[in-house]
Amino acid sequence: MPSAADLPPFRATGTAPAALLRRLRGALLRGLLPASCALCGGASPDALCPGCRAQYLDGPAPPRCEQCANPLPGPQRDLAASDDGMAGDDGLAGGNNNIDRTGTAALCGQCLRDGPAFDRTVVAADYAAPLDQLVLQLKFGGRLALAPLLAQLLRDAVLRQPGLVLPALLCPVPLGPQRLAERGFNQALEIARPLARALGVALHPRLAARVHETRAQSSVAPHQRGGNIAHAFALAEPALVAGRHVGIVDDVMTSGQTLNELAATFKRHGAARVSNLVFARTPPR
Repeated sequence: MPSAADLPPFRATGTAPAALLRRLRGALLRGLLPASCALCGGASPDALCPGCRAQYLDGPAPPRCEQCANPLPGPQRDLAASDDGMAGDDGLAGGNNNIDRTGTAALCGQCLRDGPAFDRTVVAADYAAPLDQLVLQLKFGGRLALAPLLAQLLRDAVLRQPGLVLPALLCPVPLGPQRLAERGFNQALEIARPLARALGVALHPRLAARVHETRAQSSVAPHQRGGNIAHAFALAEPALVAGRHVGIVDDVMTSGQTLNELAATFKRHGAARVSNLVFARTPPR
């Protein structure tokens, strides 16, 4: 199984003539249609201008829990907590962290105490202003052209993970039939398609189905989200996941209950490992 370090630079796949035609078509469209940055609105040939990319995405990535991707305290904060004789307490990003020999925190206290069904989570950014606009414009504004951008940024985040082994297959978090009909598309699938091509991993868009129409997790109180999503998923081809590393793709991770339920479904059918590949992580409140 290839690792993230083996991946070539992000680019469209396909034969050379087909790729050339796509580039020519893109250049023609950019010349005929006005283009603007999705964040600042300034003129840009791409969905994200170089200035916004440099300001909001090119800085050093904050340390995160490898399992749930919540932020972890920095070394100075850990040291201060030790000097006081107390561990920090920031909920999922709180104390009792598992520190490796290099001093880098690997798991947050919550994952150590009550680990989720998934094994790892990779995210590209925090779900916070202004980057949340990329998700909102895609999800509720129907700006599907942003999906390849989110896939590229997520792939870049994968490349930054040392020693990460890629999943054997990818599955987007499925929408229920009613929500899919209302929205007209599944934003997780729109991100998963270019991400799968970029990573060279097989995509199985119908591997999992939402068999119970649930309320949107954002509309449910945090303590009720686990019950809202319980037993919501079923697998079309369970044999595909037995003994394999499955990757789940989604746009935003908030409480993690949806991803946890889907990961638990994969694990019940024999998945050896489940990794979440998610564009944005909502910071803990």
